[in-house]
Amino acid sequence: MIAKFELTINDILQRDIFKKARVIAGKQGLHKHVKWTHILETNKFDALINGDELILTTGAGLKLDSSTELTPMMNLINRNVAGICVEIGTHVNHISNEVIQLANAHQFPIIIFDQFVKFVDITQDLHTLIINKHHQMLYQLNELSTKFNELSLLPNGILKILQEMYTYLKKDALYITDEARSYYYPPETKYIEKKIRPHFSNLDDDNKKQRLISVDEGNFAFVPVKGLGQIWGYLCLKIQDNRLDHFLFSVMDRAALAIAQIMLRNRTIEERKQNIESNIVRNLLHGKDYDSDELQTFLPFSASNFRYRLVLIQIEQANNEEEDWNEIKLQRSAMFRSLFKQHGFYPAVSVGKNDIAIVASFKMKDDADQDVDRFSPILHMMKDTYAKNIFDSSKCIFGISKINKDISALATSYQEAKKMLFLQRTNISSAVFYENIGVYRMLLDQRNEHLKSYIYDCLEPIIKYDQNTNSELFRTLEVYLNCRGSKKEAAEQLFIVRQTLYHRLRKIEELLGNDFMEPSNRLALELAIKAYYISHANSNG
Repeated sequence: MIAKFELTINDILQRDIFKKARVIAGKQGLHKHVKWTHILETNKFDALINGDELILTTGAGLKLDSSTELTPMMNLINRNVAGICVEIGTHVNHISNEVIQLANAHQFPIIIFDQFVKFVDITQDLHTLIINKHHQMLYQLNELSTKFNELSLLPNGILKILQEMYTYLKKDALYITDEARSYYYPPETKYIEKKIRPHFSNLDDDNKKQRLISVDEGNFAFVPVKGLGQIWGYLCLKIQDNRLDHFLFSVMDRAALAIAQIMLRNRTIEERKQNIESNIVRNLLHGKDYDSDELQTFLPFSASNFRYRLVLIQIEQANNEEEDWNEIKLQRSAMFRSLFKQHGFYPAVSVGKNDIAIVASFKMKDDADQDVDRFSPILHMMKDTYAKNIFDSSKCIFGISKINKDISALATSYQEAKKMLFLQRTNISSAVFYENIGVYRMLLDQRNEHLKSYIYDCLEPIIKYDQNTNSELFRTLEVYLNCRGSKKEAAEQLFIVRQTLYHRLRKIEELLGNDFMEPSNRLALELAIKAYYISHANSNG
């Protein structure tokens, strides 16, 4: 059961030494907390007052009996003084009506003693009370800290800590993480989480300072749960009003520390798991040995209807500081794993500084060979949102292998995905899926010298003519073939008049023969042009 550690003016009025005191103004402010007492006999007190003090005075210098000079009283109110006790008869014989009206307007209690009192007795009594309550609070906080630490070592420790807070404070408690998962107690407060969560995405400076959120269900105090230099979530506690209680925040700080320890242990476990997963994926990519038992914990290949594709992401201009890399790697792994799971995949992820490999396994439906549509929303998210927010707007390219069942053949899938990256990097093709690159599948499997020999046999006259005359017959031939022999369309794409195109085509016929547009010859030339770009890219890269 929570003890009362804050001392209010109402509590003070119950003390024996205040039995003959009278409250003549500001009765609406008797709930104010008192942190200390201060004897004050001067109107020059700005440097002496910290706030929340109960002032003891004989009235000297404060002009409490004046009907025109209200500045000293207003200064006390502005300095957040809790209230004032005045001994009547020594320096003032009464409190002016104007001072009383001012005190009532600001809910500022004025307590008077109609006879002589010893201020030293009052301060000794109240200071002893305040110090004892402070010691009780520290003892209780220490007990709670020990309890929170014990609970943090148990399964489902976060929920148990919230339950302990509710049992002790009788207040709803929630822990809202920076991810989708949240914790709350009692269980019926689950719906409140959806109302509180949006507030953390756009906290203004005032709320950050006050650490207070207001929703329809009431006010919630919050403290951030921090670890490894970042905020992992927010611990929230329902409060009765908008006054931020020091003891409650002290309890919340200790609970937040215990939760942070749980999060840190979970993060460490997650890092180890991710490292194992990453190593298995990398070993598979490079055809190395792997532990089949460990593999089964990440990829469900025991079922006969499971297939996979390898998704390879290459990041340009990666600039990750070494000390931040482990955290970045874990975040990216979690984000990509979550993204693929949302769309029905069972991913295993390996994150490198310049590339990310994702083995995206899935259940085949009716033995269908095509599942490209399932990847469309994922590709859209990676190209837009992820490229901007996760990769700091660095350029990313994606290559996806064809469907495979045998996980031991992942090294082949890796080569397929790398070929897709090569075609995009060299601007030869914008295709993402391996099965969509057509004849490039055959050309990419050829050795570069074979490609050069084939290109030489088909296009040598054109290439040499361009080199010697600085002409554009090669480009003209490529466009003309792409336009399926349409002279009008070819001229438009080349931005030349049709007469110029006719002149170039006559030269091409002269170099390659009149039958260069015959089906077999046309196919050979189209193939040679694609081979030329691959060979050129290989030579430059």
